[in-house]
Amino acid sequence: MNKVMLIGRIVRDPEIRAAGSTTVAKYTLAVDRKYKKDGDPTADFINCIAFGKLADFAEKYLAKGTKIAVEGRIQTGSYTNKDGNKVYTTDVIVESTEFCESKSSQKSNAGSTNANQNADFVNVAAGVTDEIPFI
Repeated sequence: MNKVMLIGRIVRDPEIRAAGSTTVAKYTLAVDRKYKKDGDPTADFINCIAFGKLADFAEKYLAKGTKIAVEGRIQTGSYTNKDGNKVYTTDVIVESTEFCESKSSQKSNAGSTNANQNADFVNVAAGVTDEIPFI
């Protein structure tokens, strides 16, 4: 089974183009890593591609900083660049997209560096996480 679910923020406005009669949207999703070590990146940047109605949705509603949930499948490929080198690609082909926050939350978090400052979240004390079954 090839299934992936991601929650993250769009890095830059989606790139929209037409491929025949189908719309194609490409965007990069910044997905926070659960565990962070000093010196390591804190997020992964995952390329996503949406087709048809999902691409139209991306063009109309998605912009840099929007927090979304994406469900799709991983697709790998390769091509030869202009220098003659083979380049390997890994993309998520989007099968569904959902917003993860309201527009008002998105605007209030735009200047914030910590998403946990949102009033809908509660900080969990250290050591308590072992007792919570879904963490």
